[in-house]
Order: sequence, then C-alpha cells, then structure tokens
Amino acid sequence: MITLLTFITCLATLVFLGIVAAALIRINEALESIGGTGESYLAKLRLGLRAIERETSHLPAAAPALNADLGAIAEGLTAVDATLGEVHSALVAQESGS
Repeated sequence: MITLLTFITCLATLVFLGIVAAALIRINEALESIGGTGESYLAKLRLGLRAIERETSHLPAAAPALNADLGAIAEGLTAVDATLGEVHSALVAQESGS
C-alpha cells in the first residue's frame, strides 16, 4: 500500500512539474513576442530609458551644489524685490506729492 501511494505521489508530482513547465514555456513565448527582439516597442522603450538613466546619472552628485546656488539666487532676488518695492513706493509718493 505504501509503495502504491509513493508511486501515485511521484506521478502527481511529475504531472504538476510538467504543467508548470508548460505554463512557463507559454509565458516565455508571450514575453518574447512583447519585448524579445530589438524591434519591439518594449525593447525600444527599454533602450530609451537606459539612455536617460546614463544621461542623468550625474545629477544626484550635482544637485546639492545646484540647490545651494539656487538658494543664493533666491536670497538675491528677495533683496531685489524689496528694493523695487521701495522704489515703487517712493515713485508713487513723489507722483502724489506733485
């Protein structure tokens, strides 16, 4: 009896592995038709994304310095805005006084 159950278990395991293998082959065929060749849209997209990744790979190193420079520019523009506001107020006051 144990030998029969062992044989049935082995047979069921082989059937299961055969079904899994067949499913993987079908999935692989579907994936190959989507992006397996260099002419498919998915492959072209992948190459484009890789090019973007290479072209922008230096940005993480440059971003802190760029942020510091932009902060200094923002402070300068705030000072210019305040000065222009004072000039505008003075011109309005001069025009009203005339």
